[in-house]
Parts: sequence; C-alpha cells; structure tokens
Amino acid sequence: MAIQIQSYPLLLSTLFLLLLNNILKFFRHSKLNLPPSPPKLPIIGNLHQVGKLPHRSFWALSRKYGSLMFLHIGHTPTLVVSSAETAQEIVKNHDIVFSNRPITTAVNILLYGCKDFGFAPYGEYWRQARKICVLQLLSLKRVQSFHFAREEEVLLLIDKIRSRCCLGGGPINLSEMLLVTSHNIISRCVIGRKGDEEVSGGCHFGELTRRIMRQISEFNVGDMFPCLRWLDFITGFIGRLKATSKEIDAFLDQVIEDHMTHDDQNDKKDFVRILLQLQKDGVLGSELSRDNLKAILADMFVAGTESVATATEWAMAELMRNPNVMNKAQEEVRRVVGKRRKIEAEDINEMKYLKCIVKETLRLHPPAPLMSPRQTSASAKLGEYDIPAKTRVLVNVWAIQRDPKLWDMPEVFLPERFENVTLDFKGQNFELIPFGIGRRICPGMSFGVVAVEYVLANLLHWFNWKLPDGMVGEKLDLTEAFGLGVCMKFPLRLVPEIYCA
Repeated sequence: MAIQIQSYPLLLSTLFLLLLNNILKFFRHSKLNLPPSPPKLPIIGNLHQVGKLPHRSFWALSRKYGSLMFLHIGHTPTLVVSSAETAQEIVKNHDIVFSNRPITTAVNILLYGCKDFGFAPYGEYWRQARKICVLQLLSLKRVQSFHFAREEEVLLLIDKIRSRCCLGGGPINLSEMLLVTSHNIISRCVIGRKGDEEVSGGCHFGELTRRIMRQISEFNVGDMFPCLRWLDFITGFIGRLKATSKEIDAFLDQVIEDHMTHDDQNDKKDFVRILLQLQKDGVLGSELSRDNLKAILADMFVAGTESVATATEWAMAELMRNPNVMNKAQEEVRRVVGKRRKIEAEDINEMKYLKCIVKETLRLHPPAPLMSPRQTSASAKLGEYDIPAKTRVLVNVWAIQRDPKLWDMPEVFLPERFENVTLDFKGQNFELIPFGIGRRICPGMSFGVVAVEYVLANLLHWFNWKLPDGMVGEKLDLTEAFGLGVCMKFPLRLVPEIYCA
C-alpha cells in the first residue's frame, strides 16, 4: 500500500506532463500540412485503434483515411504508408531521410545498444557492418557454399517425418519441425553447430532466440509514453529483458571463446570464425568490439530463425487449401528429380512453378507485414504533405501486396500470376516488397528464399500430404499470430504419406 500511495504524486505529475506535451505538439503540428489522421483520444492518441493484428488495423483505417496516414501511437508520431506509389517516392527522393531506425527499449537492451546492423542507426558503422554480413554470410556465393548445412538438416527432417509415418501414420506438427530445421540451418552457418544443442544452464539456444523475437515485438509502456517508462520496471518488463540479455550474452561469449580456443582448419568456416578474423585484421578498427560482434551474431538469429520456417509453413498451408496447385507442384518436382535419392541445389533452378509458389506465398504472407519500422532523421515532403523529423514510419507491406489496384484477385492464392513475368521481390517492383525497400532492404533475402525453396521441394517430393480427420482444405484455419513476423496462430498439423515413385 505504501508503494501505491507514494506513486500517486509521480503518476499525477506524469499525466500532467503528457497533457502538456500533447498541447505543445498540437500547436507545433498545426502549422504543418500533415497527412490525414483518424480522430484521436487525449494522451493515448490512436493507440486504441491498433488491434492485435496491426497490419490489418492499419489497412482498415487506410480504406477510410487514405494510403498515407499520420497517427499518434501513444506519444509517438507515426506515418503509415499503404501504397506502392508512396513507397517508391520514399526510395527515389527521400531514402536517406527515411533510413534511420527508432531505438526501442527491447532492442536497446537485447542487441547491445543497437550495435548490430539491423537496428543500428543509419551511418558509417551500419554501412560497414552490413557490408561484412552481406559479403561473408548473405551473398549468393556464400549462400551456395552453405548448401551442405541445408542438405544435411533437411535430410534429418525428411528422415524424422518418415519415421513418424512408419510408427502410425498420424498427424505431425509440421510447424514445430520446420522451426527446428530452420533454426539448425542458421545455427550451423552462423556458429558452426546445431541450434538445438544444450547451452549453459540447461537451456537451448533456440529457446533464447524465440524469446528475443517475442520480447522485441512485445508492447511496453515506455516506448509509447516515455514519461511512464518507470512502469516498465514495476511490471517486470525491464527485468525480463535483462534476464534474457544475460543468458544470450553468456552463450555468445561461450561461442566466441570456443572459436578462439579451437582453431578450426576446416574449409567450411562459419560466420563466427569469419568475424573473428575480420576483428583480428582490424577491418572496422576499434568499432568491431566484442559487443559489436555479439550483437551482429544475435541479429542473424533474430532476423532469420522464424522467417524461413514461417514462409514454408504458409506455403504448405496454402497448398493444402489448393490441391490443384499442390498436384501441379509435385508433378514438377518429381519430374525434375526423377529417381535420384536426393534433390541437388541445381535442381531448384528447373522448378519454375515452385518458385512461383514461393513468390505468391511471400505476396500473401510477407515475413514482416509491417516493414521493420524506420524513423525520419529530418523533415521531408511526401507529395503535398509535411512529414516531421523523428516520425516513426511503418510501411504496410501486407496492404500493398493485396491492393486490388495492383493485383487481380488479390486474396486468391494464384502462383500462375508470376509465370512468364519479370516481377521480382528485390526492391525494384514496389508492388512486391516482402523484404523491404531502399537502403534498409533485408540483405538476407537470398539466404531465406533458397532455404524455403529447398525445404519445400523436399516436402513435396518425398511425401503426399493430407489434412487430419478428413478435414477439407477450405476449413484449414489461417488465423494469424502477430510478432516480429506473422505466423499461423495454430500449428499446421498434417498427415504425411511416403511417396513411392
């Protein structure tokens, strides 16, 4: 009770400051020609209009207030972009101004003060860190060199599914299996060992990375209302972040020490060993400290672990709902592979329809339906509207990629729309931007797409698939669960049957 009584004056004074700040903002912004905005409430602004699936909430609002909206999410001025034309204008005319990142409480604590490259402020360090990650891990050449890890982990996945078939033929939790496989592929490429190996304290590294992804996307008071940041300590949010940070830090320290102690002469060098060599060579001078190195490593897991698994999960779900597409895809895969005992990396290039399926999956279910948030570093003009400095910018990829002005039958899963067209997702066609746009486009798109294609090809080749309990595809629940990305709320449970050529 004493704590509550002592908190009253602080709470009252904080509310007064919030009201005063809103009044000052009103007068400051009243002289600007801001984009349209839904009516907002005192203090909380438009926060009450953001539901559990923000990309859908913003899409609904944009249908009434336009594809460019200015909101106040709590204390944070926010621009929501829901048109390909505006996204293109940002890249063509204002890309540098729109290339910064907002620093959130979770990212600041979990990623060593934003010393990674995904959330680092735009500048020279970000450019150099991104260059290292692209050249040494994410380039097409490096992606191809890591095929051994994809092949071995996918083989383990296929063997595990086969064994389940032999044991009884019941449904399997494919979502869980895909997540483990995706995490192990990335782990072997980044730290040189499987991600399901036990780390200190009896915890598994996969559990830590999943917790990081959940906590980065978790709502907290301090980011929306800086004057109420003290509430994050009372609710235990800061304590949970620091506990996770301590665990990930201990594990990454252990990984680095192991690599420094054991000089691996194997030609298949993992990313940790490459980073340590670059640190030794002084590529970034004093900027590649131990914390920088650990932040970059953590970034790889945060960005990549769920994206591959989730994209494959959505692809399989859509195929189950569209049996004609499934049959066409399996016919292609099995024709290309023939009677060979494994699928080679080169085989994927001949699977044109499979690639169309992956593109259509990324269109309907982008890895990040709201592009990773940006923040304007200076004021800018978008069309007739003024955009103030330090405005958070959210590009609604989900809405753009379902825009009926850009796509025929946008809600229909139709891989054929990508046959015999040059439309791609590398940031030049603004109607299809699942990996982002401009300078901050995701550098891991090749790594992710290659992995999804290879996993999906194997699932389609070696098994026929059914829904459990006689369920028909139209009844499959595609309800979304929002986080850093959007996965299926309910695990995808399917019945595999071994295919005999």
